[in-house]
Amino acid sequence: MLEIKNLQASVEDGRQILNGVDLVVNPGEVHAIMGPNGSGKSTLAHVLSGKDGYEVLGGEVLLDGVDLLGLEPDERAAAGLFLAFQYPMEIPGVATMTFLRTAMNAQRKKRGEPELSTPEFMKRVREQAAKLSIDPEMLKRPVNVGFSGGEKKRNEVLQMSLLEPKLAILDETDSGLDIDALKIAAEGVNRLRSPDRGFIVITHYQRLLEHIVPDIVHVFSKGRIVRTGGKELALELEAKGYADYEEAA
Repeated sequence: MLEIKNLQASVEDGRQILNGVDLVVNPGEVHAIMGPNGSGKSTLAHVLSGKDGYEVLGGEVLLDGVDLLGLEPDERAAAGLFLAFQYPMEIPGVATMTFLRTAMNAQRKKRGEPELSTPEFMKRVREQAAKLSIDPEMLKRPVNVGFSGGEKKRNEVLQMSLLEPKLAILDETDSGLDIDALKIAAEGVNRLRSPDRGFIVITHYQRLLEHIVPDIVHVFSKGRIVRTGGKELALELEAKGYADYEEAA
């Protein structure tokens, strides 16, 4: 589904952050990327999603055979890519329900699908919101404005549930969450696991991976993957830390 070959990228000031990333994610797989602060994990997520402020210096990224790097961010989303942010933005003046409906119908239009009617949309939102313990009143408020950390992350998972991406990237979804909020968000992600959908879960800590159990774990250091293993690798990292890998990189 996703194939990254020798991806290299820098930030606006010219510092190279990604130094040759190679990664393959097959349909149905959950890949965890772990590593120390500043290793390039979030940069990888931002480059894949097409965020401004990064320059691709080399390499290739294919999503179902389509050149992802040649698409605008909205085109990448329509192609099936979703990014859940570490720190979701507040959007004053834009009601959450309006935001959700606009996003869903924009993607459907790009894919040549009919827009959802108001009753269809409302039914889908209410069903998914209930599963994530989201108060209906919260959906009437501006996007993420005044939301707690847990509410923001549940709102991200709600968006993912409604947009049904092929590949979802979770950039440190566990940041700022207490254990109850973490469980609710993880349960929402696990309901979306399917043979046709892949996940990349970026995290520092094993605790998230106790709830979203990965198939494959990668260690990221100095802008590239330096080791790959099974879910037991996350336990090793929790016990020993990243020092050995920083030196190896």
